[in-house]
Amino acid sequence: MSTRRASRSSRQANGVTTPRIDAHLEHIRSQFRRVDVEGAEQAAAAGGLLVDTRPIELRRRDGEIPGALVIDRNVLEWRLDPSSPHRHPALGRGDVDRVVVVFCDEGYASSLAAASLRNIGMNGATDLIGGFQAWRTAGRPVTRVGPDAPATGG
Repeated sequence: MSTRRASRSSRQANGVTTPRIDAHLEHIRSQFRRVDVEGAEQAAAAGGLLVDTRPIELRRRDGEIPGALVIDRNVLEWRLDPSSPHRHPALGRGDVDRVVVVFCDEGYASSLAAASLRNIGMNGATDLIGGFQAWRTAGRPVTRVGPDAPATGG
């Protein structure tokens, strides 16, 4: 049984063990369709939400995607659960199928966040491949954040 469990949490190829988190990311990402920059733009244009979970330091350094909601990762599930009394006003009670594209800086933590949202019933949750950095590299609009911007969002 322990061998079986280990094979699910890490793999070995050419004598190199894949870190468990990489195996975990691969597994959870196989459970939903992630979107690229164009897909995120299309989702937003069709009424989906773009949700930035990056800390204020990264938003001040690199900017923000115009129109994206800023929601701290530590309250994400409460703010995006349509049945929660603490849900964000942009989300209605019946919005379990609404597309919600979560992004972090490079697209790793956002995959974990999207999986967590899907686990609480947010069927339309996904994440942006490459995160904010992919957006910026693709030359999409970015808004600068001033030094007095609120540290917390959402």
